[in-house]
Amino acid sequence: MGRKILITGGAGFIGSHLCRALLSRGDHVLCVDNYITGARENIEDCLPHENFSLREHDISEPMYVKGGLDWVLHFASIASPKEYLAYPIKTLKSGLLGTHNCLGIAKEKGARFLLASTSEVYGDPARHPQPEEYWGNVNPIGERSCYDESKRAAEALTYAYYRQHKVQVSAVRIFNTYGPHMQVDDGRVVSNFIVQALRGQKVTVYGKGSQTRSFCYVDDLARGILAVMETEYAPPLNIGNPQEYTIEELARQVCVLTGSGSALEYAPLPADDPVRRRPDISKIQSLCGWQPEVSLQDGLQRTIEYFKNKLSKR
Repeated sequence: MGRKILITGGAGFIGSHLCRALLSRGDHVLCVDNYITGARENIEDCLPHENFSLREHDISEPMYVKGGLDWVLHFASIASPKEYLAYPIKTLKSGLLGTHNCLGIAKEKGARFLLASTSEVYGDPARHPQPEEYWGNVNPIGERSCYDESKRAAEALTYAYYRQHKVQVSAVRIFNTYGPHMQVDDGRVVSNFIVQALRGQKVTVYGKGSQTRSFCYVDDLARGILAVMETEYAPPLNIGNPQEYTIEELARQVCVLTGSGSALEYAPLPADDPVRRRPDISKIQSLCGWQPEVSLQDGLQRTIEYFKNKLSKR
């Protein structure tokens, strides 16, 4: 009959892909979203499905769920820098109150809980690549702290429930992910570069472009998350693509793949922007046999087609 699964942030970028993957397996999905950064159009094809239900709700407020649940997947979060810098208090609430409410639901239902954490818990890392044992280098009162510290506190709350209430938990520390259903103006680097290139605008590179990131295509990420949920492993796990690129390399590749003649434009580096970011994924590889399969070029081409279609409707 499939599992009964609550997913918060289910109409968001990653959440919408998970909804689709879960339905394809025969699971029953209750999608919860308040549409601050999610969009109903991301789950439009899920709406007619008999195993899918949708509730508009802000998970930082208490919520009652009727009937049993097997899994609670907490993906409700303001994750893009542009948005969390604009809504710092809302970001903290979704990370703290939202996680508390979701853990309460999981405790009541005897459900397995998954926290969507982030590579931002490592801050501007002094250790490279970043293993799960690394405690990070985060500015606790900087502009980015509303997001970084909300996720670090969410992890602390998750493992407090694990120890005190014996809730079955997992947490995945998600490294830079991209793909369809990203917002046009969400401020993330991949969507920024693609949209600017498609519009024939200058492509904005912050700093000298020498800072590095590791980019994981969203289908690979969703597959890895579901693999983790099939285990009983509790400690946090890195999930991402360990191939590392400079931001300037990414910008030039986007310009080539879009056929754009856009020039690169350099701007001051934002405060506390990490210099290097690359996951050590040896733990999830050993546990689940998971590793990314979609190359950056293939993933970018799919994402570019998505944005071409999206921009043509504006």
